[in-house]
Formats: sequence, C-alpha cells, structure tokens
Amino acid sequence: MSDALLSSDDLEAALRAIGAERYHNLHPFHRALHDGKLNRGQVQAWALNRYYYQASIPAKDATLLARLPTAELRREWRRRLEDHDGDAPGTGGVARWLRLTDGLGLDRAYVESLDGLLSGTRFAVEAYVHFVRERLILEAIASSLTELFSPTIISERVSGMLRNYDFITPETLAYFTPRLTQAPRDSDFALAYVKEHARTVEQQQAVLAALKFKCGVLWSMLDALDYAYVVPGNIPPGAFRPS
Repeated sequence: MSDALLSSDDLEAALRAIGAERYHNLHPFHRALHDGKLNRGQVQAWALNRYYYQASIPAKDATLLARLPTAELRREWRRRLEDHDGDAPGTGGVARWLRLTDGLGLDRAYVESLDGLLSGTRFAVEAYVHFVRERLILEAIASSLTELFSPTIISERVSGMLRNYDFITPETLAYFTPRLTQAPRDSDFALAYVKEHARTVEQQQAVLAALKFKCGVLWSMLDALDYAYVVPGNIPPGAFRPS
C-alpha cells in the first residue's frame, strides 16, 4: 500500500485508470456482443443473466439508502431507486430491461423466475449486494463508480447491436437511452463524494479497492457467460439453453 496521500485530482486519475484497465468493455464476450459475433441464443443468455443484475440494483441501493446519515444524501440516492424501479408499474429501468428480454423472444415469467440463471451470475451479483450492505458507506459509494465509464459502453452497445443484429430494434434497446443521462449524473455525485471524503491513505486505498471489486463483479459475469455459451460452451445443469 502506498504511504502517499493523493490529491483529489490524482485520486480521480487513479480511479479512471482502473476503469481503463478493468472495465468490462474490454471483455471478449462484450466485444463479440457489440461486433455482431454472437447468435440470437447467446444474446438471449446475456440479456437473461444481466436481468438479475439490473433487478438487484434497486435492492442494493435500498440497503445503502437505509444507512445514509443525512436527508441530503438520502434524497440524492433515492433517485437511483426511482430510476430503476420507476414511480408506477411498468416504468423504470428494470421494466425497460424486461422489454428487452421480451423483444428477444424470452418468456417474461421465465426471466423473472431466475430459473435459467448461471450460478456465476448469481454469485457475482449477490457478492456486490453484500458488499454494499456490509462495507463502509465510502466504499459502497465508490463501488458505484463504474458508472463513470458506462456512457461509452452504452453508446457502443446500442450502435453495434442495431447495426449487427436484425432481431434488435430501437424499441428493444429502450433501456439504454435514459442511462446516457442518468449514469453521468449519478457518477458525478459519487465521484465528488469520494474525492471529498477519502481523506486518508487508508480511505483512498479502500476506495480504489472498491472500484476494482466492482469491475471484477462485472467482468466475472461475462466470464460465466463466455464459458457457458461461447467457449467451451459448457452450459451447466438447469441454466438457460437456447432453442
């Protein structure tokens, strides 16, 4: 561990360097998804497994919301719940993700049941929810900073999938449009909070470790998909099997 305290600008640079090295836009499965190298069943498997992550985000945020010490912080974090859960049935990011799985021809009840989920997906997502619930507030907020890098991956995903898959439509990908403004708003707040509150070497190292952990969660989810549905294509018992 470095014994040098970073300036706020150097801390931000170190956080961005983690994204440049570890964010899952570099994963081979992600590249194949965007470049049109996957078949319909493989895209279905991605959307089905990613649903569990999307559906767990508001639960993760609710555990943190309950621990935040001020009304100001709670108001800020509450917006994330509204973004994902919506303010009425059929609204919000989770509902939009289900419209994506609908558009890919997956049965909605089957997606929501989680019966076809890969164990690797389940373990990764639940590890993230546990991390946010149990670790320091500073670490929990820092773990959300993968949103610093998401606008680029969203732009690549939408353009690449529309260009390369004839079974994808703009309506299918409606989840992503609001995230182009929501994610920068959320990451701006989280970054400012981290830069202000990581005041010791130990706190700064914890912040950097939290972001590495979150990048690892997203990377391991794609590892599981790649192993099960691409190479070697070893789909475990009970997991979704494309028709």
